[in-house]
Amino acid sequence: MTQQTWDEVGGLLPHDEFRAASDAIVANIEQVIEGKTATVRLALAVLLAEGHLLIEDVPGVGKTKLAKALARSIDCSVRRIQFTPDLLPSDVTGVSVYNQETHDFEFRPGAVFANLVVGDEINRASPKTQSALLECMEERQVTVDGVTYQLQTPFMVIATQNPIEMEGTYPLPEAQRDRFTARIAMGYPDPNAELAMLDGHGAVDPLPALRPVSDADTVRRLIGHVRQVHVADAVKQYAIDLVTATREAPDLRLGASPRCTLQLLRTARAVAALDGRDYVLPDDLQVLAVPVLAHRLIPTADAQLARRTTDAIVADLVHRLPLPHDRNRSPYDTRPPAGNGRAPFEPRRP
Repeated sequence: MTQQTWDEVGGLLPHDEFRAASDAIVANIEQVIEGKTATVRLALAVLLAEGHLLIEDVPGVGKTKLAKALARSIDCSVRRIQFTPDLLPSDVTGVSVYNQETHDFEFRPGAVFANLVVGDEINRASPKTQSALLECMEERQVTVDGVTYQLQTPFMVIATQNPIEMEGTYPLPEAQRDRFTARIAMGYPDPNAELAMLDGHGAVDPLPALRPVSDADTVRRLIGHVRQVHVADAVKQYAIDLVTATREAPDLRLGASPRCTLQLLRTARAVAALDGRDYVLPDDLQVLAVPVLAHRLIPTADAQLARRTTDAIVADLVHRLPLPHDRNRSPYDTRPPAGNGRAPFEPRRP
């Protein structure tokens, strides 16, 4: 049986099956990650949007555990790469080795030949090694010695990095940051979640006992379902306006790319599907603006001196940008009209 490449997905799932499968994955991850439902759902949304996830936070808050829990929740191939300064590009992509018996070179696949690739502390590897991920993250293929190998679907890179350790680290180049669909931060748990963590994880780590609740074929069908989520023209224009605002913002010297616009829309489709909708709201784009846009932007020197982060700049742009005024009803919305005359897909205004 031939493997399915990244652009081949399974048949559509009914809404109740989609909700059951996605909720099962979220609940399974939450056996390990306490009190971070929104973060877990966003990580799953990136997977269903066929993107890649960058988890950036201080040590000890569960970055690697989230990546591993997501990987273990799906019965598919998983490879983990511990990025270090001496890691070589061939360790990531693979290498051709001479076979003494056949008197020919044979290709031995590297760690990227898996459905889920967990890259731990990705900024500890040299830029040369980091660049080995560029082709596979964007084109879902790997080229070694002039031969191109297609990757199978689903394919996702989940990378972690520590933002406060500067010794022995290499900042991710703009080209690689732009390939990550979203950047999230775990954050510290609230006291109740931390207490539950002590009760549940104090004696034994639940991660090794985690069992898959889905498989690669189901994930492919979930992805196919997400691809069919409707996006109104007004919402598409709002996404363009949001991205364009970053290119014109005086506090930014590098705005978001067209790739960012595509990934923002794809992730919004996934978030809408996880919320039980078959159409995208402008609210979805607002919620995703910071995790999808902020890590791609470069502030000006004045903004850096004023200690304005890209997260704060994007949040300010979202607040100032007017919402779409198109009140036409979505053809995918089966709910009765709202009593106040407002279309059901239109968000509440502050």
